[in-house]
Amino acid sequence: LQLFSVMTRQILELGVTGFNAAVSACEKAGEWERALELFSSMEPSNVHWDTFTFSAVISACEKHGEWQKAVQVLSGMTCSKVEPNTITFSSAVSACEKAGEWETALCVFCVMAQRRIESNTISCSATISACEKGGKWENAMLLLSKMLQNRVEANRVTFSAALSACEKSAEWE
Repeated sequence: LQLFSVMTRQILELGVTGFNAAVSACEKAGEWERALELFSSMEPSNVHWDTFTFSAVISACEKHGEWQKAVQVLSGMTCSKVEPNTITFSSAVSACEKAGEWETALCVFCVMAQRRIESNTISCSATISACEKGGKWENAMLLLSKMLQNRVEANRVTFSAALSACEKSAEWE
């Protein structure tokens, strides 16, 4: 803990770049709680967050099943006047999908669309997979249709999730 305190002071000297590197390192090391600690210490230290900071923290939460924290951090971006991007939203949708929170995943995906942030294969596939886990085959097929209509590349994960949604609901027509 003392070492962490010394490191935080040194990171402060590097500004947002140092914090982003440290948060990213925490994410990769599986230290989501440390990533959140660093994130929380930035504002009082007068170091301003950027999109990369939020994305790294959300990704750390996503990788460790902390979907509620991921969504909370995403929501905090608006208050911080930092613009989310495709990666930020994709990580939050993936966090919800992994936790089986299909409604929240769909809600986050819809907010992404409302804000006119371009969806990608990851965000679409994760949302389709969340719908599949929630037994919502209609939503999964609608998302797949819109995805293809918008020329977002579908992959094996996308089609598997959509087919699985239909299979689980016995909807093959």
